[in-house]
Amino acid sequence: AGSTAIILTAKHGQSPLNTSQLQRINDAPIIAGVNAAWAKLHPGSKTLVVQEADDDGLLWWLSDRSQAATDFVKNYLWTHTAPAVNYAGKTITVQHSGLRQIFAGEQSADFFGVSSSDPHHPDVFGISQVGTIYTTGSKIAEHGGDNPGDRDVPLIVYAPGTVQPGQSSHSVETTQVAPTILKLLGLNPGDLQAVQMEHTSVLAGA
Repeated sequence: AGSTAIILTAKHGQSPLNTSQLQRINDAPIIAGVNAAWAKLHPGSKTLVVQEADDDGLLWWLSDRSQAATDFVKNYLWTHTAPAVNYAGKTITVQHSGLRQIFAGEQSADFFGVSSSDPHHPDVFGISQVGTIYTTGSKIAEHGGDNPGDRDVPLIVYAPGTVQPGQSSHSVETTQVAPTILKLLGLNPGDLQAVQMEHTSVLAGA
């Protein structure tokens, strides 16, 4: 205990933290609505939404990756309501398909920091309203979105004789854990390729 450093953190958070904000939405009718609206305007076209990863965010990949198609989806999501079940089990109506911000096409690529031709980024990315979870089950929290509850995690460093007791008000990242470990071991954090590329600093006080 006197010579061992311990660092506690997490790879992601969960949202919502307050169950009174919970609104569970079945995304299947939303996807079906988008596909039907697209087919009505483009008879004979492929199903538009071909892959999704919806938890407390919305990530969709489309058969048509054009800006026109992604803007169509963005407009549909923003202009439609969705039924949701809250923590008490009551059905409520949620605006904007449960989203508070939508990035389509080039906007989505910019959000993830890649080129619009990169096939990995979602064609449509939606940041959910705090409390929205796309599920048909009994989940009370999820991750995968971009709300503070998803991304903010605890970070505790115990290193006797090196790190003094206290709290830091500085904004930090979990990427700083790796160079901090090297420094605590007496090694050079600058030897890490990621540190060289991103200029990641060690945690304050370490």
